[in-house]
Amino acid sequence: MTATLSSATPETAPADAGDRGILTISDSTVQRIAAHAVTEVDGVGGAASRVLGVAVGGEDIDNSAKVTAKVSGGTASLDVRISISYPMSVSRTTENARRHLMRRVEEFTGLTVSRVDITVTALHTATAETRRVQ
Repeated sequence: MTATLSSATPETAPADAGDRGILTISDSTVQRIAAHAVTEVDGVGGAASRVLGVAVGGEDIDNSAKVTAKVSGGTASLDVRISISYPMSVSRTTENARRHLMRRVEEFTGLTVSRVDITVTALHTATAETRRVQ
């Protein structure tokens, strides 16, 4: 079956949004957007690695935060693991990160972020810690 539109031009979008199709944004796409967006917040670094709930090694300042996203309908919820620069305020930094993530994910995807759970895995200093034998 074929259909011919007599007066429509290629630039003209269908009047009904349902005629344009469905946009699906995957959990992994939202995770990557959020992981990048959280690096835009001052004082936030990558998360410390964990094995069986115990931090191993140090925080990964140079890499992005660990983000898990769940998309359901038009909303997304985020679980974020980060480290914070010492001596910045943990509560103020996490609130800034929460607001920033909600705004940026909505800006990029059009999804409403209903929840952002943040776990601070480590505090890191501006100078790199070096170990030495005593």
